[in-house]
Amino acid sequence: MKQLLVFVICVLICGSGANAQCNSETLSSQCIPKLASGFNFLKSYKVERGGKEYVEYSYVFTKGTQYMINICGSEQNPDGIIVTLYDSKRNMVATNKVKDQYINAIAYPCNATGIYYIQYTFDESSGCGGSALGFKR
Repeated sequence: MKQLLVFVICVLICGSGANAQCNSETLSSQCIPKLASGFNFLKSYKVERGGKEYVEYSYVFTKGTQYMINICGSEQNPDGIIVTLYDSKRNMVATNKVKDQYINAIAYPCNATGIYYIQYTFDESSGCGGSALGFKR
């Protein structure tokens, strides 16, 4: 009987830890249909803090194209996840945090072809989310 009780407690403890894990792949998939009308899906990104200060991806943007980055958080959209877009010279060109408000998406009309850096930081966030990148010409 004592062994059964220990087994049940272990299952409850281990099971509760599984729910706390980040499911950034699912959150990334949920972001794709949230792209605004007229935008074509390019790429999804998993956003997991995992002890890091930030998560960063790069993508080549083309002049004359408008890009949209959606952010999906684990609890509320975007759940304290800040996305900042930098140009090839590392100048900030857009962010979703405006006056302590988090916006679900940012749109950026590209004026110069080059490598752009998409950086995710966490401001009072669970550190778990997903993102989708889309474009339109």
